[in-house]
Amino acid sequence: MTRIAGLMAAALFLCLPSFPVAAAEMPAAANTLFEAKTVSERNTALSALEAAAPNDPASAYAAGAGEFFTALEILASGLHRHGFESPQSFMLPLMRLPVPGNPNPEPLTYEEFRAILVAFRDRLEKSAATLASVPAGADIGMAVDLTRTGIDLNEDGNIAPDESIAAIMASLSRGGVDASDAAPSLAFRFDRADGYWLQGYAEFLMAQADFWLAHDFKAMFDGSFHMLFPRAKLPLQDALVPPDGGMSGSIFASEWRFADFISLVHLVNWPVVEPERRQAARRHLLEMIRLSREDWKAIRAETDNDREWLPGPQQKGVNPLTGLEVGEEQVQAWLTALTMAEDLLEGRVLLPHFRIAGKGINMKRFFDEPKPFDLVLSITGPAIAPYLESGKILTSEDFDQIQREFGGAGFLTFALWFN
Repeated sequence: MTRIAGLMAAALFLCLPSFPVAAAEMPAAANTLFEAKTVSERNTALSALEAAAPNDPASAYAAGAGEFFTALEILASGLHRHGFESPQSFMLPLMRLPVPGNPNPEPLTYEEFRAILVAFRDRLEKSAATLASVPAGADIGMAVDLTRTGIDLNEDGNIAPDESIAAIMASLSRGGVDASDAAPSLAFRFDRADGYWLQGYAEFLMAQADFWLAHDFKAMFDGSFHMLFPRAKLPLQDALVPPDGGMSGSIFASEWRFADFISLVHLVNWPVVEPERRQAARRHLLEMIRLSREDWKAIRAETDNDREWLPGPQQKGVNPLTGLEVGEEQVQAWLTALTMAEDLLEGRVLLPHFRIAGKGINMKRFFDEPKPFDLVLSITGPAIAPYLESGKILTSEDFDQIQREFGGAGFLTFALWFN
């Protein structure tokens, strides 16, 4: 029962031009883009790459990557401007960026927060379109050191070592990174397959943003977001935020933040205001699945083994970032998981509910026929009743069979890496 309920909750939360195919050297502007120390220098390089992109696959590839990272910067800057305090919780994936503290935050309104999400989502869409313009047969090879590539998290116009992609990833995994000049490089050679991977992540993040934007979540914002923006003049700041702050740490390490998290969950009862965005969220997830298949098709066709970001079974060696090695059994299990996810999103297989026997949730209808989204009532049953159907239902045994192939590291660890 617990596994099935977990599957259901996870599913509900998750919520081309023509180019000549030829070997592509790394454009000079790409080197600047990936090693810039200031936002101004980075933006100049990105503009040059975007201008060259229609006629040069390598420039399009680098520009798409730059647009992806600047999308993250748009989100981070918006959060920082209003004094965001990360909840450090996997339950709020869009809210886990390690944004530095801001001693003088600007006030924040619900409309301004939606505008931040829209800008973030639209930049991701641009990145996905640019990456999609790179032809499948393009010979891409871009060496990038993730300790030297970063985004401006604190809006000071600079890209410091502790704002590197490596540092951000370490923070998200609650690890640490050596940001000193003596730190070892974390260099990868990104190829055509990795472009599919990044494009897939853009689609995944767009799905999350569109799901939020499909709904009116103002009541939740007003009633709980002082947990995330404790000094941004939200409606209940004076009444509920402690005078001494106490904002650091995880949700579960702070009584008042935990109380506000309970309020947040209770207030996830969102009317639908833009149904087309909820429908788009499903399409983004399906596109992510398609791109993951393209990614693995390209990976398995590779004959080199040169600083691989995501290696195939034929590319032996432990990945320096994850400490994992990919075997054929993991790839096959992942492809099976993609088919399972696609079947759920297309309504060919139904998602089980722990308290309902003989029927399951049609996730295609959940997205395409949107009704108000109530998280608690979805978990307990009433809110998903309109989507219940008879048919083939996913079982915990189906998922367990896939999970066993990922061994000690577990399915989730590989899934976050594989996309």
